[in-house]
Amino acid sequence: MLIDTLFDIPLTREMLDAMRPVTSTRPIDAAVNTHGNGDHCWGNGALPAQVAIYATTRAVEDMREEPPALLQTLLKVDLGPELNEFAARIFGPFQFDGLEARLPTETFEDRLELRVGERRLELIEVGPAHTRGDAIIHVPDAATVFTGDILFVGGTPVIWAGPSSNWLAACDLIIGLGARTLVPGHGPVTDDDGVRDVKRYLEYVRDEARQMFDAGVAASDAAEEIDLRDFADWTAPERIVQNIEQFYCEFDPTRSAASKLDIYQAMARWAKRH
Repeated sequence: MLIDTLFDIPLTREMLDAMRPVTSTRPIDAAVNTHGNGDHCWGNGALPAQVAIYATTRAVEDMREEPPALLQTLLKVDLGPELNEFAARIFGPFQFDGLEARLPTETFEDRLELRVGERRLELIEVGPAHTRGDAIIHVPDAATVFTGDILFVGGTPVIWAGPSSNWLAACDLIIGLGARTLVPGHGPVTDDDGVRDVKRYLEYVRDEARQMFDAGVAASDAAEEIDLRDFADWTAPERIVQNIEQFYCEFDPTRSAASKLDIYQAMARWAKRH
């Protein structure tokens, strides 16, 4: 079983080629997409046609709502120099032209137990958190958890769906599984310390955002004023823009969330300033 593919077909094929010393005798016959973001599923088309692909029902809904064509548009339309430069830096290295999403064939909700050979796997839905359909994969006899994007190591987590309480609960769930090895959605393999770092970031930004919100500070200004301190050297710090927006929406459920395009514009401006 393969956990996640990559952002495009060539990159996924490169990964599969690297795995060939193992898969030539133990071929991949199933895969899991941990959630619906393209960098974890748009390479599905590189898998053999007979491979069954699993994901949560809500992850598949996300995949349908945000197909590769949307990102192609972002890269090709004139959206102003800041956003065009930002999009080219983040998404430019990948090949999206003509890319068609291959959707999972098997969906589940809550939990699903599977067997790979004689090994038992637990697929556990923990979203909505990072996205609406996040799942983790627990391999009990290997004391290993594949966390998807519930865990970023050395990178800034981003709350696209929320609520943040679900993400924090997912972190506690992962720690409670007692695994020795955690394979994150981004960054190197880690242990429970990696989960605690993500929790510290989310709780710190939440608490700082709450003070700003209560003081009547606009979300855009809060993103500028909050001191990232221990997290300043993490990649993609501009994601604080979306995280503040999410927290403000949690503090005020009547607040209308900003569009993703507006968020990308604001992140591009934040990144340029910092």
